[in-house]
Amino acid sequence: MRYDLVIFDNDGVLVDSEPISNRLLAAYLTELGHPTTYEDSIRDYMGSAMHRIHELVLERTGRRLPADFDATFHSRVFDAFRRELQPVTGAAEVLEKLRADGVPYCVASSGSHERIRVALRKTGLYGLFGEERVFSSEDVGRGKPAPDLFLHAARTMGVPPQRCAVVEDSPLGVQAAIAAGMDVYGYTAMTPAAKLAQARARFADMAELPQLLA
Repeated sequence: MRYDLVIFDNDGVLVDSEPISNRLLAAYLTELGHPTTYEDSIRDYMGSAMHRIHELVLERTGRRLPADFDATFHSRVFDAFRRELQPVTGAAEVLEKLRADGVPYCVASSGSHERIRVALRKTGLYGLFGEERVFSSEDVGRGKPAPDLFLHAARTMGVPPQRCAVVEDSPLGVQAAIAAGMDVYGYTAMTPAAKLAQARARFADMAELPQLLA
């Protein structure tokens, strides 16, 4: 293994949450008078921390989202996760192989700590992590595409950035990993490969990942 730490994004990489959360985000923004399609949400917000949604809406419309926007949105998402969420096919097997091979790994997500834990618990993946290997954009001042979150995860895990690999499915995440000085592998099951062109390699099936990391 060429890396001392593998950092996984959560939404869309470990758990199949992007269709759920972007469907609900598009509906909620539209409800608030900001017409947004599912495709718009995927294009503009996939991989974003919540603050970026607020910033883009304000920039485009001159109007702020309601003060309770985050709480209401998260409540709707968590309810849907508890009903519908599934793990990404093959994700558990990749984590189990890394653990068997003695390769450290963690999750670093733009989502809140609560969102990450709800998702990992619902999909049965939480036991493969534990508290000490879960990192959120809440832990740092800026979310992706800033490198802060990945650098924070690497520093906490005691690994230099150049010895880290990041697994991402969003352009924002790829940008963040590159800015952090880390190799990044783009998962293209949902994202067009061309949008992850800056990644070191791209793959559409989790079964391909261990060989790419070797």
